[in-house]
Amino acid sequence: MEEVNQTTVTEFILNGLTDNPELQLPLFLIFLGVYLVTVVGNLGMIILILFSSQLHTPMYYLLSSLSFIDCCQSTVITPKMLVNFVTEKNVISYPECIAQFYFFGAFAVAECHMLGVMAYDRYVAISKPLLYNVTMSYQVCLWMIAGVYGMGFISTTVLAFFMIRLVFCKANIIRHYFCDFFPLLELSCSSTFVNEVIVLFLSSFNILIPVVTILSSYIFILVSILNIQSSGGRRKAFSTCSSHILAVAIFFGSLAFMYLQPSSVNSLDQSKLSSVFYTIIVPMLNPMIYSLKNKDVKISLRKLIQKLSFHSTKNDFH
Repeated sequence: MEEVNQTTVTEFILNGLTDNPELQLPLFLIFLGVYLVTVVGNLGMIILILFSSQLHTPMYYLLSSLSFIDCCQSTVITPKMLVNFVTEKNVISYPECIAQFYFFGAFAVAECHMLGVMAYDRYVAISKPLLYNVTMSYQVCLWMIAGVYGMGFISTTVLAFFMIRLVFCKANIIRHYFCDFFPLLELSCSSTFVNEVIVLFLSSFNILIPVVTILSSYIFILVSILNIQSSGGRRKAFSTCSSHILAVAIFFGSLAFMYLQPSSVNSLDQSKLSSVFYTIIVPMLNPMIYSLKNKDVKISLRKLIQKLSFHSTKNDFH
């Protein structure tokens, strides 16, 4: 604990996305729009699932949880980034920075595991339809969601514990638009070896487990679909997975683009650009993917709008 007291940096300055003053206002308006669409889209999905009885199934409980994660993840990052576009120096205090790092990490890890759980749900629905209600009961679904959040918060608690033990004594300019792990390590004037080993272990675990779950689930799903005799049945089975496949491809594709490049190729600007896609664009896209490619969601939305318009017409009449 002695090392913690040696920290002389009480606040950091976030570098932001760009230094070009001409881009500040257009970028502010673009990302404000993206953030509003993200919040409205994800909260809209949660409300739709909550008020539509036909969507009260494990698949949609998991989807509403994914929407909650996306909404929280975007809220942890975007508002502070928007401040950077309208102020000369975007200052963030040491406790705020650690809190941002903590909650971003927790929701990012939770999203990895949630996509894994959703793949398992689709596997049970297609490969073992007769056992679906037992295997994916309300209690099992609740435990799975609790496990997803547990993985996120336990992993990031470990990382944050070792982060606050680092000494920050001179440099305080974070070369990023939020308090991410590696930009913070760059500023430490104490050894970061333990932190790097721990993040390597936790990242491998939290990416490998969901990826293996997703791949094995879809291998079994593919085998089951090929065994379906009718082309209509095969099409219906595939359509229930297509939204999830697209969400997984975008999420893990953006992760791979950000992390699986040689350091010589992966410049700071490129790293920021891929981070924007992963932290801000993906949370906006998920509700669109699930609403535009899902017949049940579209039908439920139409019914809810009709119900609301009927009630408003009835009230106007009275």
